[in-house]
Amino acid sequence: MGKRRQTKQLLTNLTKKQKKHLKEFGEEHPFHDVVGARPERTEILELQASPEQSDVEPDELEDEEEEPEQKTAYQKLLSTLSQPTSNDKSEEESTDDEEELLDEGESDGVGEHGDEDEGEDEPEDADEAVTEAVDGEEKAAGDEFVDEEHETQFCLETTFTDEGGQGAAESPEEQEDSKDMFLQHLDTELGEEDVQKITSGSKAKAQITWPKLGTLLCTFPLEKFGGIGPQKGTKLPVFHKVLKTSWKDLNQTCNPMGLAGESSPLQLELLALMGSYKDLYHPETCPVTQGPQVCGAYCLHVLNHVLKANSQVLAHNAMLREPKTRAKTGADPQDEPRDQGLTRPKVLILVPFRGGALRVVQTLISLLETKGKKIVVNNKKRFKEEFGEEANDKPPNQQRPDDYSAIFSGNVDDHFKIGVSIVRSSMRLYSPFYSSDIIIASPLGLRTVLGAEGESKRDFDFLSSIDLLVVDQAGVLLMQNWEHVLHVMKHINLQPLDSHGVDFSRVRMWNLNNWARHYRQTLVFSSIQDPQITNILTKHCANYRGQIATKNMPKTGSICQVLVQLPHVFQMFSSDSFMDHDARFQFFVDKVLPQYRDSVMSHTLIYIPSYFDYIRLRNYMKKEEINFTSICEYSSKSEVSRARHFLQKGDKQFLLFTERFHFYKRYTIKGIQNLIFYGLPSFPHFYSEVCNMLAAGGRGSEASWTCTALYSRYDAQKLASITGAQRAGQMLHSNKTVHLFVTGGEDEAS
Repeated sequence: MGKRRQTKQLLTNLTKKQKKHLKEFGEEHPFHDVVGARPERTEILELQASPEQSDVEPDELEDEEEEPEQKTAYQKLLSTLSQPTSNDKSEEESTDDEEELLDEGESDGVGEHGDEDEGEDEPEDADEAVTEAVDGEEKAAGDEFVDEEHETQFCLETTFTDEGGQGAAESPEEQEDSKDMFLQHLDTELGEEDVQKITSGSKAKAQITWPKLGTLLCTFPLEKFGGIGPQKGTKLPVFHKVLKTSWKDLNQTCNPMGLAGESSPLQLELLALMGSYKDLYHPETCPVTQGPQVCGAYCLHVLNHVLKANSQVLAHNAMLREPKTRAKTGADPQDEPRDQGLTRPKVLILVPFRGGALRVVQTLISLLETKGKKIVVNNKKRFKEEFGEEANDKPPNQQRPDDYSAIFSGNVDDHFKIGVSIVRSSMRLYSPFYSSDIIIASPLGLRTVLGAEGESKRDFDFLSSIDLLVVDQAGVLLMQNWEHVLHVMKHINLQPLDSHGVDFSRVRMWNLNNWARHYRQTLVFSSIQDPQITNILTKHCANYRGQIATKNMPKTGSICQVLVQLPHVFQMFSSDSFMDHDARFQFFVDKVLPQYRDSVMSHTLIYIPSYFDYIRLRNYMKKEEINFTSICEYSSKSEVSRARHFLQKGDKQFLLFTERFHFYKRYTIKGIQNLIFYGLPSFPHFYSEVCNMLAAGGRGSEASWTCTALYSRYDAQKLASITGAQRAGQMLHSNKTVHLFVTGGEDEAS
């Protein structure tokens, strides 16, 4: 009785068009389905109807209680047409343009009970509504997408070797016979005396010259793992079976011109050094000429390491699955293969921008794809959308140096992190960190996961078993926030706080002894030499096999690229350490600034490498009421335009100019007549670029131009890059503290 009346009332509330559609198709039109607009309202399906929200008479409720009926899927779907609460209704009114739909929802309790006959034919519609709700929640989650769908497919514990693919690699016995450096490095067992000798800091040194890399300085704590020999006597690493054919065409994707080519001599030398599993520091990676080649070389080394490590685990999985072997290992626990770390991630690659991560992943894919054979890459489309460059992101067609175009080509977002897992020559992008083999991230993106001490949500256990660390474009990372890099270095190879389901019988003993940092290989590539970059190798790296660094002193500095006729005055000040900012500030305020306070010395640009020095100098000038303006990396476009205008017109005597602003913008500042380098530039070519800005003014007052640069004995590397190694040595050991250089000839001056 009550059921018929309710069905009749439902039909009276429908329009003619809705009744016609209901009669023809047995359901209402999806346009009137509120679930698609508000997926979260599906939660009310679990609630039972209360008498307060129903139009049914009390006597009819008693009849229904006597005959309890279970809701069908169609009845639950119809229940979404019921009257919402006052808050929900107000939200729907603001988003729904159809007033007719709102008028239909004014009746309480409509659709609480539907027709059983129709409900049996429509169970899939409710599932579709739930699917839409889940999709809506995924979109709301946004950037933090993690692929959980292919977890079992890429799980090492449940995967075994098979014919073809990654499982077709050499067996552990065959690898041992080949004397692979991969196995020699990981299977070496250090003793307590060896670890004490490594941590003591005493190291032996050796020097050798290779054809392309030049002078190599080798430092090693243990004499039995000494330096390296000549380039001709050093063999390339043993490549995994999957890479034996593809590694020769390494430049197919790394070549800037997109042309296929064999590995270059530089790449062969880098591969030979990386195959020794010693730490490597190469501070001469030009982003224009060498950047793509270096990226291809370390990607090949990373992929070779991951494939060998996974093949070893898969082969041992198959070996342990056999009953005979299992019984034998049970009888003698020492035969248990130890081939894993405490967590799965083996490689961490730090790159500054998303464009760099895209280049790394594309190189890995191209190396895995042999001729005529494509590999399966999960979530590849999503990866290209998030890490690729959109047409609107391309900068306007402005003249910029070649290194600027090479560094900032592609997506320049610096907040990202992504996990990559590789099994059976298949790749999964966006894998969870604890199921990943390779983690590619920016220091900022990783810092948000690591957190800081005292924070409730932080995690760094996934970095506990990193075997290989790559820091690419370290000079660019120096221009971002070097503190993030140091924070990451402090959290690598720490003992995890949780077991994360690891099989301790398969974990290597040196991982259990907390000696993983002594087995980690660190590769650092940069275009500049800087003490802060060198510091991570000396303070945060303790590889038992030692380190290799290229040490080629520049014969001619960047001062030779200055085209204007300009006297360069280099003034040396005494300092107690590299970070002695007080001595530099005091020398500038007492000795240099008074020479430029005269109104005659207007149009003065002060180049400041450190942002903290910039803040200190800006506050001092405000306090002394000096007529100045400033530009830094945080200045808006209007502030930059005003500051450039004030300097060009002479309204402001000084312009404070930060190095990071010049790095990211490369604007030409017009109207400069006097230059002061508060500190030597981190990038040597910045010195010549800023000096050549004087010619942009076109005032014809070259005779009055001046340039002053401050340096201390701790700026030896930067000074050598600007003036040349021989001149820098004379300046540092001279009794004089002031040195003069004059650039430009009569042709330029005239």
